[in-house]
Amino acid sequence: MRLAASERRAWQDDGFFVREEVFPALEVAGLREAAERVAARALEAARGGQGEYFVDGNRYQPAAGALLQYEHVAGSPTLRVIEPFHHLDPVFDALIDDPRLVEPMRDLVDAQRVSLWTDKLNLKRPREGSGFRWHQDSPYWAHVCAHLDRLPNVMVTLDDASAANGCFRVVRGSHRRGLLPGCQGEATLGPLFTDPRCFDLSAQVPIEAPAGSLVFFSPHTVHGSEPNRSDRPRRAAVLTYQPAGHPMFKVERERAAG
Repeated sequence: MRLAASERRAWQDDGFFVREEVFPALEVAGLREAAERVAARALEAARGGQGEYFVDGNRYQPAAGALLQYEHVAGSPTLRVIEPFHHLDPVFDALIDDPRLVEPMRDLVDAQRVSLWTDKLNLKRPREGSGFRWHQDSPYWAHVCAHLDRLPNVMVTLDDASAANGCFRVVRGSHRRGLLPGCQGEATLGPLFTDPRCFDLSAQVPIEAPAGSLVFFSPHTVHGSEPNRSDRPRRAAVLTYQPAGHPMFKVERERAAG
């Protein structure tokens, strides 16, 4: 389960690599069921709208030990992202320790002992799931993390991903320059989106992968997605690992992995 030589080269040169259909259909079905339980529990905890707030017109709400992001259509009750979420269902708590994730992460983190940095559930509902602008993950974490280069991500695809349902997209090689400038002067969150003058959009790669696949990508890799214009969901779990001995992002405790 550790990295092959070709995967090491892809990580260094491209900033990502894909392992297709790592999880068989029966396990994927269980992950999908768990994702819907997580969404239901989060919505139940959020009833009444307590603590909700808006940034750049988009709705956020802390609930169930997570930050909930809602879809961008005004007044939409549909969840877009839940972070963190593994504590809301034992299936996802166990996923953190799965050797199919942990073993390659030992190589990417460059440490034998690893822990979780953060995890999020992207729901991308049919016809309503909005896109994600081009961004890097590293600017979100730069102010709170001293080991920024050792925070690799892995996306677990819970549904077949295609261009039609807004598949994940990466910009090949964009990680090589590290932290890139944001879009200054574009509302509150503008600086967290990558300035398009700083990367080559023609190098984008749509990750059209079957359910149960793993997409490993650097925190410096520019990535995003289009809206889901299909009648099929495009759910995915994204887990970010780090060297052991550090607390999680926004959670003052360590979650050792493996």
